[in-house]
Amino acid sequence: MTANEVRERMNQWGGRREPFLFGVDFELTGGFFIPSPLQQQDVLFEVGGVTNAPRIDFPAGKVFIPHPVSGKEYEGKFNTVRRGLMRGDSFLLNLTVATALETDWTLEGIFHRARSLYRLLLPGKFVCFSPEIFVRIDKGVISSYPMKGTIDARVPDAERVILEDYKERAEHYTIVDLIRNDLNRVAENVRVPRFRYIDRLHTSNGEVLQVSSEVAGDLKGDYFSRLGDIVFELLPAGSISGAPKPSTLDIIARAEGETRGYYTGVFGYFDGEKFDSAVMIRFVERRDGQFYFRSGGGITINSDCRAEYEEVLKKVYLPFTGC
Repeated sequence: MTANEVRERMNQWGGRREPFLFGVDFELTGGFFIPSPLQQQDVLFEVGGVTNAPRIDFPAGKVFIPHPVSGKEYEGKFNTVRRGLMRGDSFLLNLTVATALETDWTLEGIFHRARSLYRLLLPGKFVCFSPEIFVRIDKGVISSYPMKGTIDARVPDAERVILEDYKERAEHYTIVDLIRNDLNRVAENVRVPRFRYIDRLHTSNGEVLQVSSEVAGDLKGDYFSRLGDIVFELLPAGSISGAPKPSTLDIIARAEGETRGYYTGVFGYFDGEKFDSAVMIRFVERRDGQFYFRSGGGITINSDCRAEYEEVLKKVYLPFTGC
C-alpha cells in the first residue's frame, strides 16, 4: 500500500487503541500495515521483546563472504557528498552502499538466529536486525534514541577513544540537535535526559561499541488518534538522512544513485497503549537472486574517505557468533 495509506491506518487503529504492526520505506512511497499482528505469521517480527516468531532451531549457514564496492567507487560517492558539504547544502549526511554477499544463509535463518530487540522478516525480500530505536511513545512521552559513533571494542581504551574523537563528537551533536528540532514539531518540553552513552553490541565480527543519546518530549491531547501523523512528521529518520533534511536528501539521491527502499525506513508495533519502533538498519535484502547487505555512516566536512569506507565495511556482520 502507499505510505499515506499506512499513515491513515495508523491514525485509525491508534484512535481505537487496537494493536498493529507497520513499516514504511525510506522514500515514503510505500509500506505495509498489519492489524492484530501477533495473530499472523506471514511477516515475522520482534519489537522491544514482543514477537510473533516461533522458537525454531533454524539451520545455520557457514558461508558469509562480503564483496563490497571498491574503494574507488566509494570515493566517487563520498566526493559527491563532500561537494554538497562544501557548498553548505548539508552539515551531516548519511551515505550508504550495498555490499553483495556470497552466502548460504537464508533470510529466515538469519532472522531466527539473530539476537536483537528489533527484528523484521519479509519473506523473500529482506531481513532486518536493528539496534537503533526510532521513537517510543508511552504515557504521553515520546522518546528518540539517535545512534552515531561506532568503534571496535578491541581497540585499546575504546570507550574513551570514541567519546573523545572530534569528528564523531561533532556528528553526534549535530544529530541530537536535528532530533530535538524534529520532536519540537510534535511535542512540548523537549529535553535530552541522556547524552552520549555507550551501547555494546555482539556481532559475528566481535563486540562493537556504539554511542547513543536519548531525546524526549511531551505529547498533548488525544495523541493516539494522531500516531500516524506524529511518526510521519519525523520521517525520514534524521540519524540515517542528515541535516538539513530537504537539501541533504537531494545529495543522497545523487551520491547513492539508487533508491534505498525499506532499508533505513522504519517499522514498529503498537500494543494498544505503548508504541515502539526502530530504524531499519543492519539489513540484508534479496534482489534479483542476489543477497546484499546495506550499510552506511555519517559524513561531515571533517570526515576522512578511507576511514568512512572502512567503517561501512565493519558494519557488514550478522548479529551472532559462529559465521
